[in-house]
Amino acid sequence: MIEAMTGGANVHAPARLTRQIELGMRLFALSVFLLAALFGHVLAARADNRPVLLVLGDSLSAEYGLARGTGWVALLERRLADQGLRYRVVNASISGDTTSGGAARLPGLLEQHRPRVVIIELGGNDALRGLQLQASLDNLTRMIDDAQAVGARVLVLGMQVPPNYGRRYAERFASVFRLAAESRQAALVPFFLEGFGDRLDLFQPDRIHPNGQAQPLMLDNVWPALRPLLDTGRS
Repeated sequence: MIEAMTGGANVHAPARLTRQIELGMRLFALSVFLLAALFGHVLAARADNRPVLLVLGDSLSAEYGLARGTGWVALLERRLADQGLRYRVVNASISGDTTSGGAARLPGLLEQHRPRVVIIELGGNDALRGLQLQASLDNLTRMIDDAQAVGARVLVLGMQVPPNYGRRYAERFASVFRLAAESRQAALVPFFLEGFGDRLDLFQPDRIHPNGQAQPLMLDNVWPALRPLLDTGRS
């Protein structure tokens, strides 16, 4: 009986060993593949030595309600390429973000990407949420300081609120962007939606977010202030 049991074990042992070897070889092959993929990704990232243009914004820059690749930031990327300006655009915009959220996120983004140019498109949600104007000003100023500290050129995109907010508040809100930019000698677009902010046919049904037809107009509003910051990126 003992001999029979031992003999049976000897029969199955080579099969088990073979399966273990095959499994080990598969795991080894998978490890090699993953390492190669990671190495290739690192090499690709290093090979792309174009200066970075970082966009830090909210839903207006995050393609809210739009087909991917149709927002003004995507259009900007294409215009840069068409004009031979060698910039890699990083869109770090998040729908619903505020100046406070942007100020908290920016240091990590600066460390990761080391951008040459930073576009700050934040503040509209501050008004929608009734946040203190002084806090918005402080946050914008802090973001400009952080970006300039790593050698980036900064462009601030200003916003305005509808008349129902009251004339005094509307004027004070618009001045927040101007004061932040002027205090740090940053570039400024006074009103990101200049020229069509009151045209409902260029907005989505929520009457807050511009539709696809408005995206080229948004880029055209940004371009004159942005273009002087891009000279060092020409190929």
